Amino acid sequence: MTELRDQGLDILRRLTGNPHADFHAGQWEAIEALVADHRRALVVERTGWGKSAVYFVAALLQRRAGSGPALIVSPLLALMRDQVGAAERAGVRAASISSANVTEWDQIRSLLDQDSLDVLLVSPERLVNPRFAAEQLPELTARMGMLVIDEAHCISDWGHDFRPDYRRIRDLVAALPAGVPVLATTATANSRVVTDVVEQIAPADQPGEDRGVFVLRGPLARDSLRLGVLDLPRPELRLAWLCSHLGECTGSGIIYCLTVSAAEDTARALVEAGHHVKAYTGRTDAEERADLETELTGNRVKALVATSALGMGFDKPDLGFVIHLGAPSSPVAYYQQVGRAGRATASADVLLLPGPEDRDIWHYFATSGMPTEQRADAVLSALSTEQTLSTPALEARVDIRRSPLELLLKVLAVDGAVERVQGGWRSTGRGWVYDAQRYARIAAARAAEQDAMERYEHLDSCRMRFLTGQLDDPDTTPCGRCDVCAGAWYPTDVDPDQQDRARQALDRVGVPVEPRRSWPTGLDRLGVDLRGRIPVDQQAREGRVIARLSDLGWGGPLRELLTTDEQGRPVDAEVPAGLAGACLRVLAEWDWSLRPAAVVRVPSVSRPRLVDSLAAGVARAGRLDDLGSLDLAPGAEPLDPHVNSAFRIRDLQGRFRVGEGLAERIGALAGAPVLLVDDVIISRWTMTVAARQLRLAGAGEILPLALALGS
Repeated sequence: MTELRDQGLDILRRLTGNPHADFHAGQWEAIEALVADHRRALVVERTGWGKSAVYFVAALLQRRAGSGPALIVSPLLALMRDQVGAAERAGVRAASISSANVTEWDQIRSLLDQDSLDVLLVSPERLVNPRFAAEQLPELTARMGMLVIDEAHCISDWGHDFRPDYRRIRDLVAALPAGVPVLATTATANSRVVTDVVEQIAPADQPGEDRGVFVLRGPLARDSLRLGVLDLPRPELRLAWLCSHLGECTGSGIIYCLTVSAAEDTARALVEAGHHVKAYTGRTDAEERADLETELTGNRVKALVATSALGMGFDKPDLGFVIHLGAPSSPVAYYQQVGRAGRATASADVLLLPGPEDRDIWHYFATSGMPTEQRADAVLSALSTEQTLSTPALEARVDIRRSPLELLLKVLAVDGAVERVQGGWRSTGRGWVYDAQRYARIAAARAAEQDAMERYEHLDSCRMRFLTGQLDDPDTTPCGRCDVCAGAWYPTDVDPDQQDRARQALDRVGVPVEPRRSWPTGLDRLGVDLRGRIPVDQQAREGRVIARLSDLGWGGPLRELLTTDEQGRPVDAEVPAGLAGACLRVLAEWDWSLRPAAVVRVPSVSRPRLVDSLAAGVARAGRLDDLGSLDLAPGAEPLDPHVNSAFRIRDLQGRFRVGEGLAERIGALAGAPVLLVDDVIISRWTMTVAARQLRLAGAGEILPLALALGS
């Protein structure tokens, strides 16, 4: 055992580049459990403790003992890139298979065949890829020297970042030959998640509370972090504070926002205030993400203004600060994000600037990702064991939008009801029952996490102790550094000039709305005879809205206007003066080639008063002909905002008609452009169908105009 430890220590020192490095408390014990005892292990340790050292050292020791390569399931491309680089420093021959290196797959397969790889890293999504699962996974499973599940909280329904593809790992664990060690690692697992993960990785025949799994849980408090919360009630105050004080933050860091538009707005305002920052969101392509991460790692930017797209796996040991403009929905998610700071520094600053709109955003993301029984039944009814359907083809058969449909298919695949095959999805024919109790428990847990996050914002006791307590860390020692323990360490003033600039930045209006140019596939199955590209002379032109509902500036007033009452019914009122003025500014700044001559309303069931006041006001202010409204089909109901594109077109078929009076007034315009006015644009299909009706009736260019752009 001493000789084995000496070998492991030599690998550790090459991995760290430090000839005097030694194992942290618990590291060798975990390695020993894996290599000497061939056990299964769960390591829950704070970020920066060295969990990757455990699996790289164990993987190489296993190889030296004659075992096959280790398979590491890793969630993000950034993490995989960093880990391959770290492995090579220790003499570990490592490679990764992901969507980012398709051209290298054949070479990697050849290295595996030659037994020239010690470690293979794959994403959880790769495990369900039909080709990988059929051609490589069976042989790899038979030869595997060790299985590593990084960020293992993703296995659990109770984990803050649960991912359906991760649950497939349970099947992989069950298929492993006896004696193959399994290591699961995470920094963010409370007792419920620990119990769940242990159950999923434990050998089937092991009794007892730990089921034969070696569990290592270390203290989670981060001595380097200084936590604080600054409550500034209005968006322009929060943005002005950032513009005023970002330069005072030590080193470089991350500014997290809850939505893509908030990140983009914030980055733009900070750049205009003279700060060198860049936006990093779900809209950022893979190559640009890698470049941005390199810029931050090399301190070539002050900060990345990011959504959670900059998530697990990004590693900059000397990250100086993390600031949140808006709170994540759970203390555990917040702990993980702030844990990216101060990994290899004596101190790092963490500040939360919460907003009153946070809970609305939490609710949207929580409900959009939760499968329902009706949706699951619709998918299973559409699929059969004989027929394979692509996701777009399936979308045309079920009333579910693309993103939630893809998530639901993954959940059903994990439960064995459907399977992904070449060309799409098909039913397995196995029975499936919607577990209503399970999803109700998960929903209740998410609601409790949101309540806990709001408690964190208003604590009168140690903030670090509260965060680690949410992870069931038994250590209740106050940190002595946070703003509750030691007083506010951050400036609270906001420069008046910066506040004026922030207000101006958030006061921008006029978000372009791209027109739809092609009909969705599969409309014929819904009885709609439309397909292919929409003829140019039937399309709408590029439209405008004041702002997105998720924007920092005008998003707030728009959300207040487009709200519902206690019974969930849309509130219908005339356009307030402030939003009316903003709308006129949109028109004044619109760079159209030919000025519109008239206004037509999209008839509204939910907010007729709002749409009428908007259209009448625009016509009056712009001295445009008010042509009235398209006719609405008798008995028309409010449109469901959550249906997918194909079903939206079905619902819109026959909904609008150009009446005789409107047709005459359009003819009198001699082809002049027309503004088509509605309250909110979500899918863009309502404007597309209404514009087509007007164009077919002889109207010129149709310019969509609405108050807001939703999602």
